[in-house]
Amino acid sequence: MADAKVIPFGDEPRSRRGSAGGRRQHAKDGAAKRSQGSGPGSAQGSGAGSGSGSGSDSGPVHGPGPGRTPGPLKPVPERDAGEPEPREPRERDGDSGSGWERRIAGGLAFLRRRLTGEYEVDEFGYDKELTDQVLMSLIRPLYENYFRVEVKGIENIPSDGGALVVANHSGTLPLDGLMMQVAVHDNHPAERHLRLLAADLVFVLPVFNELARKAGHTLACAEDAERLLQRGEVVGVMPEGFKGIGKPFGDRYKLQRFGRGGFVSTALRAGVPIVPCSIVGAEEIYPMIGNARTLARLLGIPYFPVTPTFPWLGPLGLLPLPTKWTIQFGEPIPTDGYPPEAAEDPMLMFNLTDQVREQIQHTLYKLLVQRRSVFF
Repeated sequence: MADAKVIPFGDEPRSRRGSAGGRRQHAKDGAAKRSQGSGPGSAQGSGAGSGSGSGSDSGPVHGPGPGRTPGPLKPVPERDAGEPEPREPRERDGDSGSGWERRIAGGLAFLRRRLTGEYEVDEFGYDKELTDQVLMSLIRPLYENYFRVEVKGIENIPSDGGALVVANHSGTLPLDGLMMQVAVHDNHPAERHLRLLAADLVFVLPVFNELARKAGHTLACAEDAERLLQRGEVVGVMPEGFKGIGKPFGDRYKLQRFGRGGFVSTALRAGVPIVPCSIVGAEEIYPMIGNARTLARLLGIPYFPVTPTFPWLGPLGLLPLPTKWTIQFGEPIPTDGYPPEAAEDPMLMFNLTDQVREQIQHTLYKLLVQRRSVFF
């Protein structure tokens, strides 16, 4: 029977194969490629396959067809349709291990510096390394996952130089100041640190006194605030004080009196801008429905809060409600255009204090209108 004419895909028609050995050799393309470099038939071109076959495996080896360039590389076999794709090597197999190694090494180095005293503390007791690596890390889960704080207008805080951030105060316990501190540090492009001015009570409480100093807080007095501002620090103040943080739940988001405007006088002396800040979400973490004044006087504290959960649930009542927070920094109010004697002008201080208060109050109302829910 005459041999059938075979036309491979992608090639021009070739001459009739003369032997069974030649046909087998052509079918095994990988073996033919390997034999091209050593067999004599590899140099004969397409005409070498036209002879008669003898039925043995020693038939002539056919070279590449027209238009093909012989090469020593073995062709990549095609993958069957049902065969799974080869798995690519993972480039980050060792990343997790190396990340943990770096963390452990950093922790050991931090511990060594703590034990040997090789760390810096400024004149106010601020420990930057401890704040960044320990204190911020402890507060950050509460900031990111529990209260889910959303920050707006962070660009209104200057990248360098002093600035006075003035915010509303609420929440029964002063968690709003801590959240504002994390918001500035984690969201500002320059990773600036907010130095909060705290009440006297903070610095007489055991443990809290030392932690507040280490975190960069200082006594709420004009002298300390002015020194920090002149050094180019970002200082935070909440002029409402205990009147704001201890107000009943029915007066939520209604700003109390901003004192006598001492923060304005400090900003004028230092020539730094005043950045109004509005915080929504803190009022509902401990809804204060009552105040045990007699007990507060016995304990020597400004107020003793009564909430739906405290003191009825004991220590569990200290767990704040997981409200959704928004912190917005408003447009800065410049003070460098005023003469030095302006800090002694009571009318100017009153006007600037009222301007800051009105801006914060207006922003609070706007954020409350935009808020979908207390918890979402």
